[in-house]
Amino acid sequence: MLSLIRRISFIALAGAAVMVQAAPLPQASPEEVGISSERLGRLDAAMQKAVDSGELPGAVVLIAREGQLVYAKSFGWQDREKKIPMRNDSIFRLYSMTKPVVSVAAMMLVEEGRLGLQEPVSKYIPEFKEMKVGVESTDAEGKPALKLVDAKRQITVQDLLRHTSGLTYGVLGTPNAVKKMYKDAEIFSQKWVLADFVRALAKLPLQFQPGTTWEYSHSTDVLGRVIEVASSQTLDVFLAKRIFEPLNMVDTAFQVPPEKQNRIAQPMPDVYTGKIPELIDVTKPATFFAGGHGLVSTAGDYLRFAQMLANGGELEGARILGPRTVDYMSSDHLNPQIDKGAAFLPGPGYGFGLGFATRIDRGQSEWPGSSGDYYWAGYAGTYFWIDPEEALVPVLMTQEPLRRQYYRVQLRSLVYQSILK
Repeated sequence: MLSLIRRISFIALAGAAVMVQAAPLPQASPEEVGISSERLGRLDAAMQKAVDSGELPGAVVLIAREGQLVYAKSFGWQDREKKIPMRNDSIFRLYSMTKPVVSVAAMMLVEEGRLGLQEPVSKYIPEFKEMKVGVESTDAEGKPALKLVDAKRQITVQDLLRHTSGLTYGVLGTPNAVKKMYKDAEIFSQKWVLADFVRALAKLPLQFQPGTTWEYSHSTDVLGRVIEVASSQTLDVFLAKRIFEPLNMVDTAFQVPPEKQNRIAQPMPDVYTGKIPELIDVTKPATFFAGGHGLVSTAGDYLRFAQMLANGGELEGARILGPRTVDYMSSDHLNPQIDKGAAFLPGPGYGFGLGFATRIDRGQSEWPGSSGDYYWAGYAGTYFWIDPEEALVPVLMTQEPLRRQYYRVQLRSLVYQSILK
């Protein structure tokens, strides 16, 4: 009887949301876990306003507390041009929310003794053994000059996980000579096979000395190749067999098969410029299993992955990691000697662990949270965080890259204001 009451309460809460697949977690009413349904109405209103204003094409928001799903709503359009409504099981390009998944995969191999954080990357990819670092200066005529110097130490697996490898993305921040070399080498192309990609990357100079600076970069792409070599499996197979299948993440992969392509969420023309954001075509067979940005998923699938971490590495009997490993990953790995640089994406109040930004202070940040919460996000608008203190796991999925940060911060505020106990 109690389960029936909970289900009725959940359906009432979901309102216009379309529940076309089984709920990703056991369901409860918000009040059962100390959240106000009335205050969650503010989240409803904000998301609907974002859609009505044209700033978001559509979105899916899921919230779990104490391991139970208490909020699941879809808003707006999966494909606005075709007038296809958003669904709770719409499929999204994850972009950088691929990184936490690949980081978990690497730590699985660490737990098995097949990979070590202290090991040089060159053990698995020999081309990274003798790297050069690009140092920009000015010549006698006042023109910029690039000097290549030897790396003072090798890149380690830990460097890849925490983005202190010295690699860069080549497109963020102020342009310079190293970033131009990345552009000229077409490193950001999707044409690659992962093994060829990392070999091409290894021919380019590093932006920084390894271990000295946090720089958001292709580190997790290289980590994906390390996983392939250490496991003797391609990255797509390893993730499918070791993470997606055990966690029943049925819609998570590096491409969307034809029978599911009617569920792909699409961007729309920007309400202010009329331009359509150019996103990866995920309908074609994937050849580049990019560990930093390649996956697609649903909000429900990703919630299961995040809840596994919130549970200390286990979900419904599927043990992915040990709880001590999850604690270690979500701890700050940036010592005081590491320069966070001018473009430290996690922002004030945060450090960085092994695959996630991790909160080291309740204050300082521009958004609410608890000490020890950890999160990451994706270019096209996806976002999640895990708050162990509050036993809280929210997931946001949209495909709107231009205003992604605004709606992430807004979601934080609207979720925390709804918690009363």
